[in-house]
Amino acid sequence: MRRAMAHRSILLLWLWLLALAPPALAQALEIRAALSAPGHTARFPEQAPTLSVALPDEWARTRPGWGGSVWYRVGLPPLGEPSGSDLLALYIEHVCSTLEVQLNGQRVHSGGRLAEPLTNDCNHPQLVALPSALLHAGANTLDIKVAGHALARVGSRQRAGALSALVIGPQSELAARHARHMALQVWAPQALGATLALMGGFMFVLGFIHRRESHLAYFGALSVGWALIDVRLWLRHAPVGHSEAEFLLCAMLGFIVWAAVQFLLRYANVRLRAADVGLPVQCAAIALTLVLAGPTRLNAVANVWYLVLALEVLAAAAWHLHHQRHTRSVWVMAVLLAAVAASGGIELGAQWTGARPLAAQVAQIMVPIIFVLVGLRLVQQHGQALYRAEQGKAELEQRVREATAEIERNFRQLAELRVEQVTESERKRIAADLHDDLGAKLLTIVHTSESERISTLAREALEEMRLSVRGLTGRPVRLADALGDWRAEIVSRLAQAGIEGEWKAQEDLPQTLSARAYVQTTRILREATSNIIKHSGATHCAVSASIADGDFQLIVQDNGEGISNEIDARLDRGHGLASMKNRAKQLQGQCLVESGAGYGTVIRLTLPLDRAIEGS
Repeated sequence: MRRAMAHRSILLLWLWLLALAPPALAQALEIRAALSAPGHTARFPEQAPTLSVALPDEWARTRPGWGGSVWYRVGLPPLGEPSGSDLLALYIEHVCSTLEVQLNGQRVHSGGRLAEPLTNDCNHPQLVALPSALLHAGANTLDIKVAGHALARVGSRQRAGALSALVIGPQSELAARHARHMALQVWAPQALGATLALMGGFMFVLGFIHRRESHLAYFGALSVGWALIDVRLWLRHAPVGHSEAEFLLCAMLGFIVWAAVQFLLRYANVRLRAADVGLPVQCAAIALTLVLAGPTRLNAVANVWYLVLALEVLAAAAWHLHHQRHTRSVWVMAVLLAAVAASGGIELGAQWTGARPLAAQVAQIMVPIIFVLVGLRLVQQHGQALYRAEQGKAELEQRVREATAEIERNFRQLAELRVEQVTESERKRIAADLHDDLGAKLLTIVHTSESERISTLAREALEEMRLSVRGLTGRPVRLADALGDWRAEIVSRLAQAGIEGEWKAQEDLPQTLSARAYVQTTRILREATSNIIKHSGATHCAVSASIADGDFQLIVQDNGEGISNEIDARLDRGHGLASMKNRAKQLQGQCLVESGAGYGTVIRLTLPLDRAIEGS
């Protein structure tokens, strides 16, 4: 009786497909109904009770609690020949966990292991070529054996036993569809997972080294954790059993949420003691509840935790945006978090409904794409921060060098000042000793000596001593006072020698001469006057003083016989002219002598004001 009912159902399916199908298959034919029967046999179990199901078929609805193998039988109408030399093919967008395909009783495709541990083909669409040699001219039978897990034993509804609608058509057309779905469901997530693993590892090390930027370490842990979730796309044959693999995947979500929440808080410069303690405890609680629930209630416990973890991430995101509301990047972060929230909402909806629309497939790769974008932004910000830190370090080092140089300069100045103070004190002591001791004795000789020559020499020595004392004291002299002293002395000496003296000088000169410049200039003028009196034979001598072009100039001109070779030799031997030039050179000036036999001598003394005036 059951066999007759099964044959009648198959006949009805054939007639229905035959009415819909064209005589020659020029385009894809979609099959949305099949007969199903449970069984672990090598062929479709003819004796088993059958159930007519609509495709896609989810075991959670049609066979609640079932785990193992289910056969699907589809009666195909005459398919005809595809256009050109193309073959016919069967395309299955989603099967979980794996399958085997038989055409007219002959196996034409196997997705992997049909016994525990099952091959994981849940994310891999299947494209099966239908050999022409196995196709009958009339009706054909397509049997598909699906091995899967009960919903209660998996953490995600998408990994429970299921079979999507079947599509039969030209292989070239279906191959393009297969490639699109492989790119969206496998290749893109694999590439993004590898990128996240590499980038996350780098950022974790970066954040671990720079403890002040701990958000980088948490984001790195988040990226690596998400990449580990997608490792099932690489490992279709898991190295552990199904229960262990599902436990690890569900428990991993606790660590991912831990990293995500801490990243959002630390990135906003917020550190909560409750989060630091509560999140690790929560990870332990997730693992413990999964163990206590056991493999048969894993899905129910996991769904509760999914809701709790989603609410935690939303709360952390809201906290982050609240604390970053015054920054310029808050809107960018808000858009990215909204996209992540929308993707998470679509995924949760797919978990509850079991539907897998295109939006759910796009959402699957949207989150890792956002992670990559955020990671690149964080690396850019870290690079900019390092660049600013290096600039600040360079500026600080420059300031330290400048401050060090300034300190060294101040120290040298203090040392020089200390030396000058000691020197000045010693000068004053020597000047006082000379004035009080040697000066008093010379003055006694001047007034008590019966020899005119000795008295004159003593008077000259006294004047020289007084000049030296003035130089030692270091007190500056007003230029007007110095000119007055020089005029009185020179005109007096010239008059005593019977030489007419003429003095010309600018009036009201406000500058001052340093003690050193005053002493050296006085000695130059005395030497020049002595040479005129002793050697020139002049009857007239003119002295002029002026300031021109920033220089102080003294010109001494006589109408004597000039400096002959004999006189020049005597002056050189006595170091007269040489000493005058040397003294001027010490003051950064110059002393020029212009002379010729028979027309007198001109001595030009030029001293720069910045050296001789207001200096020391």
